Amino acid sequence: MKKRLLLGLFVVLLSCISAAAQQSQPQPLTFWYEYVINPGKEDDFLDLVKTVGQPVRDKLMADGVVQAWGVEVPLLRQPGAANHVIWYEVSDWSGVEKVETALRAQIAKLSGGDESKTPAAKKAQKPASAMDRLREDADMSKTRDYLTRDLVINGTSASLTGVMPYTRYNYVKVRPGKAGDYRKAWEKYNKPVLDKLLADGTIFGYGLSVEELRTDGDFTHFTWIETKDLASLEKVRNAFTADREHRSEEERNVLGDLFLSLIDADASRSEVKRSILFHVPGAK
Repeated sequence: MKKRLLLGLFVVLLSCISAAAQQSQPQPLTFWYEYVINPGKEDDFLDLVKTVGQPVRDKLMADGVVQAWGVEVPLLRQPGAANHVIWYEVSDWSGVEKVETALRAQIAKLSGGDESKTPAAKKAQKPASAMDRLREDADMSKTRDYLTRDLVINGTSASLTGVMPYTRYNYVKVRPGKAGDYRKAWEKYNKPVLDKLLADGTIFGYGLSVEELRTDGDFTHFTWIETKDLASLEKVRNAFTADREHRSEEERNVLGDLFLSLIDADASRSEVKRSILFHVPGAK
């Protein structure tokens, strides 16, 4: 009995150590602003981003609050869908608060709401309302925000100077109660392929993510894969095909049945976005 008790305590200890190690891994948050920009206003919108948001996010990135940020446009256009996305990554909720607070202050300042100015200076200053400009550039009735968390993330900012990455997003809807099983299967069968692609330079980074605040019922999890060009996405496809083909037919069937048991396959979808602004520490 004593030996069994000691063995049980040892197993519990190992489980606690494993859980603590998993929780200690970085799981950053990403804030996404989706916009439908009116035709012919694309350049105006990008100028607004550079004037209002860029100084704030670059400053906070220099301070270590923002880990990366950028603007993306979709490779495939869809009627009524967002055609420009601003995103920024921070380590936790306090980072979100710092970015949002700084952005509100920047907008107020550019709109003549800087309380440090004297009444005479405010009167002499020509208003430059960022929100008015945004309302001219975008269909604000279709604006949407997301806040997501990376459960698993791996990547490097090395060799990113001058690169405007492409990112592929694969969205899945995991069946109720199967989130833990899906993550285990993803890490066992997909992560090794992605780690190899990262090591050989085919991809810059990847992650498995979920909504931190659940707003969309169309998906529960998504994988993102970042590459320097579209040709690299073909290499990603080939790597996964090769990984599956080297397995026995029986193993392929088991693997296929496993993932089909965990997700609603009909709800799966993918998209590719191209960066038109991309800022990470150390890259210009």
